[in-house]
Amino acid sequence: MNRPSNLVSALAAALLLSACATPPSGLQPRGIDPASLPFELERFMGDWYVIAHMPLSVEADAHEAVETYTLREDGEIDVRFRFCEGALDGPPKEFGMRAWVHDPATNAEWRVRPFWPLRLDYQILELAPDFSLTVIGHPSGSYAWVMAREPRLDEALLGAITKRLAERGYEVERMRRVPHADGSCREAP
Repeated sequence: MNRPSNLVSALAAALLLSACATPPSGLQPRGIDPASLPFELERFMGDWYVIAHMPLSVEADAHEAVETYTLREDGEIDVRFRFCEGALDGPPKEFGMRAWVHDPATNAEWRVRPFWPLRLDYQILELAPDFSLTVIGHPSGSYAWVMAREPRLDEALLGAITKRLAERGYEVERMRRVPHADGSCREAP
């Protein structure tokens, strides 16, 4: 597993932001009927293509980015983040993390631990009813990820999501579209 030296400083900054932010209790993702909360965690598992993001510094030049969630027997979640650094044919990078549901009443608030003792707030702000699209945010408004089950997303839909993030106070001027092609760089040895 590759860990760039700036990963520690980026995640430490995110930890400080996380400590200052107070996430809302009972967060309900847009797109999910409140009557169906908590949403089915098992359906959320699997591969998610990062379509656009307000990134941490370690992923600022990511291409072909995919986040994979795997539910563990103990109820925690293994998170695997893979991307190609700098270009579609750039060197593959991978980070493993551990996550857990912080609010089981909705399953929309998690905590993610890239390494001990760091713990980051993770909020599922939007989730399509068919689990084909999700929007993840950090309560500071500095970080967000738009992810889908396919590597493409309609520009009008992405524009609408970006507008909703701006209305929530997110720093959307930092939004970056993540380039995707055939995924071959992530599979390099």
